[in-house]
Amino acid sequence: MNDILIQNTTAFFEKSFGSAPEKTVLSPGRINIIGEHIDYNDGYVLPAAIDKVICFAFEKSNSKTSKIIAIDLNEEFEIDLTQEVKLSDVVWTNYIRGVIKQLQDNGFSFEGFNCVFSSNIPVGSGLSSSAALECGMIFGIASLFDLKIEKKDISLLGQKAEHWVGINCGIMDQFSSVHGLENKVIKLDCNTLDFEYHNADFKNYSLILFDSNVKHSLFTSEYNTRRIECEEGLSILKNHFPEIKTFRDASEEQVLNLKDKMSPKVFSRVHFVVKEINRVTKACAALDNGNIELLGELLFETHYGLSQEYEVSCEELDMLVDTSKTDENIIGSRLMGGGFGGCTINLVKKGHENEVKSKFSKLYLDTFGIELKFYDVKISNGTTLL
Repeated sequence: MNDILIQNTTAFFEKSFGSAPEKTVLSPGRINIIGEHIDYNDGYVLPAAIDKVICFAFEKSNSKTSKIIAIDLNEEFEIDLTQEVKLSDVVWTNYIRGVIKQLQDNGFSFEGFNCVFSSNIPVGSGLSSSAALECGMIFGIASLFDLKIEKKDISLLGQKAEHWVGINCGIMDQFSSVHGLENKVIKLDCNTLDFEYHNADFKNYSLILFDSNVKHSLFTSEYNTRRIECEEGLSILKNHFPEIKTFRDASEEQVLNLKDKMSPKVFSRVHFVVKEINRVTKACAALDNGNIELLGELLFETHYGLSQEYEVSCEELDMLVDTSKTDENIIGSRLMGGGFGGCTINLVKKGHENEVKSKFSKLYLDTFGIELKFYDVKISNGTTLL
């Protein structure tokens, strides 16, 4: 699939600029296996790069001006590198403007370039197309002008570019886009950026995302509320157990002991967070031992917590997961990402994928009048130069 994308992007570049590109870069989207809503709660996440990518073709323009063409949008823009970088009304260009600004602000010297890009990452599906765009641009500019930038710093520059655009994201998306390895998941500490790889051989199961095709508007306000509730819960834990510095120091038993000291909402949030941090560790062990059935059980447990305790699910996602629990061909399912819409991630028995898709499509359409989309994903390498 990516071979065709590479051919088309390269051909478009040659047609636009009259020469073959000097550098071609692939930058992937990502999934998160488990560890949801704990990146900002001192926990670990378990992301992986996937085989859905943005393909970029680059050359030096031998001037101070850069021209960037988005093939899929049929849009382009030029930017003068000698002028101050400012936000534009054309939103997609801001991610690239943000990258250029971060590189300049951090003392990297480069000239103008020409670039075209095209993607097979479904936009708005929670697979982090924006992180792939930022990291691919940084990687390409660095390769073109021989800038020495460590992988970790590419991730951080990409995150800063997104913050500049106005989206206060964590580091997981950019980090996994850059550091991904084929058939490996990344256990990442979002605070220290310490990480380790674990095997991601799902054996007799395929990874399929079910895209609910809904995005409820609650997300931003509820996200901020969750952060406040978790901070309140952590301070109560610290007051009663001075040895606790972060949620990862707390046991479920300690949380249960303080149930009557917290409001019901705060207790539910904290209970979920502490159990989810433990589930990430259990998931790593399950993957290392090839116990994919246990991993599936952990996914179901996480969804229950996200739905009932953290309350970031919605009717559509709950219906998909509840139906998955009764399907003998699915051993694990949960909502993936911030919640209130987006995708569920599912472990489906190989050989039964089409049967499952057909059943869920019909049921979902009958229930909500909405078309369900499916993305088959494989765990792949991070941002790479072809």
